[in-house]
Amino acid sequence: MTGGGFATQGGGRRYEGRFTPFVVITCLVAALGGLLFGYDLGISGGVTSMEMFLKKFFPSVYHKQHDETIHESQYCKFDSEMLTLFTSSLYLAALVASFFASIVTRVFGRKVSMVSGGFAFLVGAILNGAASNIAMLIIGRLLLGVGVGFANQSVPVYLSEMAPAKVRGALNIGFQMAITIGILVANLVNYGTAKIDGGWGWRVSLALAAVPAVMMTVGSVFLPDTPNSILERGQPDRARDMLKKIRGTINVEEEFQDLHDASEAAKKVDHPWRNILQPRYRPQLVCCILIPFFQQLTGINVIMFYAPVLFKTIGFGDDASLMSAVITGIVNVVATIVSIYSVDRFGRRILFLEGGIQMIICQIAVGGLIGKKFGVDGTGVLSKFDADFILFLICAYVAAFAWSWGPLGWLIPSEICPLEIRSAGQAINVSVNMLFTFIIAQVFLAMLCHMKFGLFFFFAGFVIIMTTFIAFFIPETRNVPIEEMNRVWKAHWFWGKYIPDDAVIGRLYEMQAEPKDPYNFNLQQTLRL
Repeated sequence: MTGGGFATQGGGRRYEGRFTPFVVITCLVAALGGLLFGYDLGISGGVTSMEMFLKKFFPSVYHKQHDETIHESQYCKFDSEMLTLFTSSLYLAALVASFFASIVTRVFGRKVSMVSGGFAFLVGAILNGAASNIAMLIIGRLLLGVGVGFANQSVPVYLSEMAPAKVRGALNIGFQMAITIGILVANLVNYGTAKIDGGWGWRVSLALAAVPAVMMTVGSVFLPDTPNSILERGQPDRARDMLKKIRGTINVEEEFQDLHDASEAAKKVDHPWRNILQPRYRPQLVCCILIPFFQQLTGINVIMFYAPVLFKTIGFGDDASLMSAVITGIVNVVATIVSIYSVDRFGRRILFLEGGIQMIICQIAVGGLIGKKFGVDGTGVLSKFDADFILFLICAYVAAFAWSWGPLGWLIPSEICPLEIRSAGQAINVSVNMLFTFIIAQVFLAMLCHMKFGLFFFFAGFVIIMTTFIAFFIPETRNVPIEEMNRVWKAHWFWGKYIPDDAVIGRLYEMQAEPKDPYNFNLQQTLRL
């Protein structure tokens, strides 16, 4: 769908162009990379709650559940280091792979990185579906992690670079939308395969990960590379032609000049990893570390990849636990659509702040209700009303995450880094995300066993901290061209002192004080030609 000419708002330059069908199609295909991550997040918890899977690969957990002589706390039913290693090994592999993906993305382009990620994920899915022992299962998981690491490194950057500033948020959130669809599909697959006679449904669940892998691999082969990436590899004429194609106009000289200036600055940087440590990149470095760190400390992946296990732990039956995970998956998709609609209309900050407050309320309520029903000894039962109310609170929590920290945790780091440190910044973002996803996945069941209902208060405390961080330290980036983002940091009350004047592309802007609110600002009011 082509629209009228777009112009950046909120203080950015006005670039000519249209929102072209070519951009829509390329971004939709690229966003398929999110299916890899989402399907795995959703499939892991369902498979680890299937009895035949546990009996074959984790017999100690299976026997502990069925030995009536063992009177163990509800909180500790699934506590097993090997079981959590099955889930978390993927994220450790993704962490390591993200550093290699950074080099591939910068030297060979975003497209090559996406194809590589899809192929590695495909091989991992085949190994998992055919697994006959724990070693084969873990090796398959590691290859899945390589695929996730490459996809999460390249796809958000690709989307941010292809999209016009006016709709960059919505198109970038296509990645998160694909993640949520992957989670929902995985939950539906688990619900269906759990009913297969003979107990081999877990193989179908794991093997079907090959479907999103094929979709991404084949789709990426036909994708063009971004103008930024083409320029970065020294092909200005080809980059200009690509920019004309994605903007739907021949009048792209002003935008191309900004991209060219950024590319020339990037070429002077021989060591982006060393460069990102300079004071002038302090805001980007801090955000690329803290935003993914905080995203995982919301506790969302506890809900997503352990949802069936968690629901089963707190008293839902087998079918009920899987169906509850499907319900939260549906909520996740719908709430992400809300974010796509809102992010470029109302901005990033309002979604961050509202979502944070809603998550805090829901986590405290869930922790209080579970504590009241099970206490510290983990004995008790849930009435139907209690179970339904906990499910409602978890759905409200998932919705809040899905329109705030879920998509924005990927969007903000991918859009704030200048070209010379973009690959390094995104690698840091992905590696921190995967590191803490690994840690949370590895320790969650043990934390649930020992912290009990207090685990929800633990995560609520972190959400309070991260919401405060957003309120004071993250400026609004809505509608600002990606190559002009330094103007936002220069205007910020805290970060401005780190940004030298020569880091602001084009004409320098004068600062206008905004005494009524020093922490949030409208860039159009703060910056004036």
